[in-house]
Amino acid sequence: MKVWILSPCPVTDWNDERRKARLRTTRLGRRWRRFGRSRRLLARAGLALIPVMIVSAQYWVHDVYPEQQRLAQTQPALHHIYDAAQPADQDTAVVDLVGLGNLDASDTARALPAFAKVGQVWAVQYDNAGIDTAVISRMIAEHAEQRGVERLLLAGHSMGGIIALEVAQHIIDDTELSLLAVVLDCTPIDLHAVRPAKRDAGEDMLRWMGWLPGARESRTLRFAVETAARRDRFLIDHPRGMPILEPNALVDAIDEVFRDKIFEENTASNSLIEAQFLTIVASGAADNLVALSRERDDKPRPAIVFMRPHRGILDDVVDVDYSQRAIFDRVGGPGGALFVARMYGTGHANPIQQPYVYNETIEARILPFVTRFAERSEARAVTSR
Repeated sequence: MKVWILSPCPVTDWNDERRKARLRTTRLGRRWRRFGRSRRLLARAGLALIPVMIVSAQYWVHDVYPEQQRLAQTQPALHHIYDAAQPADQDTAVVDLVGLGNLDASDTARALPAFAKVGQVWAVQYDNAGIDTAVISRMIAEHAEQRGVERLLLAGHSMGGIIALEVAQHIIDDTELSLLAVVLDCTPIDLHAVRPAKRDAGEDMLRWMGWLPGARESRTLRFAVETAARRDRFLIDHPRGMPILEPNALVDAIDEVFRDKIFEENTASNSLIEAQFLTIVASGAADNLVALSRERDDKPRPAIVFMRPHRGILDDVVDVDYSQRAIFDRVGGPGGALFVARMYGTGHANPIQQPYVYNETIEARILPFVTRFAERSEARAVTSR
């Protein structure tokens, strides 16, 4: 075998022009003459996109698609929480609906045993893929028929009040059930009633949902958003520099997000939260109130109860003063159906945190009003016949 021995190449033999010429003769697409520059640019872009496509495929297959399959199997449900305190009231039911970011009203309904003095207490669990008030109203009507219920009281907390008003109109228009009252707990009557900071956060969420493929189902994006929302726990502002990170607090926040939002199947999905916020954006609550306040020959009109903190500033999510004025303009005044219950020591729709105040208000103030109003409405209905 013949061996070639090359002499060392000194620095003086370096030629940059020769190096560039060699690169040109060996580069991708060197033989392309027609649209050579454009074809080479497209080829390089395609090669650069390969890692992006691999990551995107893994994101879709392992993060988005399994959640899409799970949400496709979900459906709304109605949970029985309490029997009526008095057997004679078993033909009446209270239906509880929760607000933005919540899936199941069971815990909220359990915190309000005072409603059992009206009748049975049921809690709505939303379909985790979205909200359809017609489906919810049919579900309630079917359950009422099975349980021998003839009268309903709907209670909605925060955004759940908007759902309650829509369901109430379906109940009045499409079923034989009577509606005693609709209780609105710190409900935003429309998007203007939502505090600006909260409204901006919701609108940002809608934009991200529209821009990012799979954002409605992605648990990775949910993790990032939920962790960022807790940044005040692990980032300490520094007056003269960057915020200081508290590692232990960060670990606690991440653990909470994984436990309560990612691995917990009974938490509200991104799709449901989007649907709930869109319910506020497209709220027809004002029209529902007007429709419910009309006198009917076949059914008495329901009472409208608005529960709120005694001072509007204590609700940092909803401008309850604005909502109260808007509701009063439609169903208040002499001969109106509105009762406003101001509560001391409460914030935004927090019966779980303040059960004593809520139950006392319901038992001592709301239920007597609803009873009196129902008696007057029934008397007017009988007279009109």
